[in-house]
Amino acid sequence: MSNYYLRRTARVFVTIYLVATLTFGLIRLLPGGPYSQLRNSLRRQGMSSQEIEARIKALQNINPDTPLWQQYIDYMAGLVQGNLGQSIHYQEPVADIIARAAPWTIFVVGVSTVLVFGFGIVFGALQAYWEGSRFDRALTVLSISVMSVPFYVYAILLLYVLSYQMGITPTAGTVGSEYRGENLSIGFVISALQHAFLPILSYTVAEAGIQMLAMRGNSIQVLGKDYVRVARLRGIADTRIATRYVARNAVLPMYTGFLLLLGFRLGGTVILEDIFSYTGLGYYLFDALDSNDYPLMMGTFLIITVALVVGVYIADLTYGKIDPRVKSGESNEAF
Repeated sequence: MSNYYLRRTARVFVTIYLVATLTFGLIRLLPGGPYSQLRNSLRRQGMSSQEIEARIKALQNINPDTPLWQQYIDYMAGLVQGNLGQSIHYQEPVADIIARAAPWTIFVVGVSTVLVFGFGIVFGALQAYWEGSRFDRALTVLSISVMSVPFYVYAILLLYVLSYQMGITPTAGTVGSEYRGENLSIGFVISALQHAFLPILSYTVAEAGIQMLAMRGNSIQVLGKDYVRVARLRGIADTRIATRYVARNAVLPMYTGFLLLLGFRLGGTVILEDIFSYTGLGYYLFDALDSNDYPLMMGTFLIITVALVVGVYIADLTYGKIDPRVKSGESNEAF
């Protein structure tokens, strides 16, 4: 068992290392190199070659005149120390930008994912309990219809109707300008909820149908198990059977999907946050791509990837604890 945990932990660090290496390599394979546009801009401003290279060195925490292997070592050493370089566009450390943006993205992704699974579990269980009824058929059709539309389509429609046409919700930002700089005042919290409402709703509507159908399928499968039949023959109340026997066992297979969805949704925020001008990690990643801000691009991409890897890692380590029927790692010892 301990060997399994050690192997999984080692894979996390190896994966993060490979992602950082891949990011370093891909950025430098771009046409003209990562800082060619900045060099041309600085030359037009009359800077000398020495001043330009010094500026680039300060931005990325490596010396562009050194061999590529030395740049790689300097880059990795900077990552270990939490130094992600300095943003070209915003003229501030990338780590500071990420620290400022990450809470907003985590809030939207976390709340929407909890809502998705909450609605999915409740209504999926009800569908299974009344399998074949009008309620089940209607909700199944609705789920399939809703899940067939991408979340960014919902985002555009909701933004157009609720913000631009009806003026109910804000059109951009994470919090009203009058509350910027405040910390958790009532007005700040209300404003933050108003700005996050549409991104959360877009994610929830697009994904809830998938989880409803997944929970319905799991619940129907559990309802056919022998221990459920035995429980009914023993005269156990339907409510207890539904909660203790059916719901608990039907939810367990969705646990891993919950953690994985948290990680994958961080990547999806690139589109969502750009639509709503919601200044989270996705917004800054899209902005970095648009402005060729390579340090910010590399930093946000790395953080989003690390979040996904950590989500998979937590799911692997905890699933055996959540479901006692699964012995973590024992089935994989042969591999």
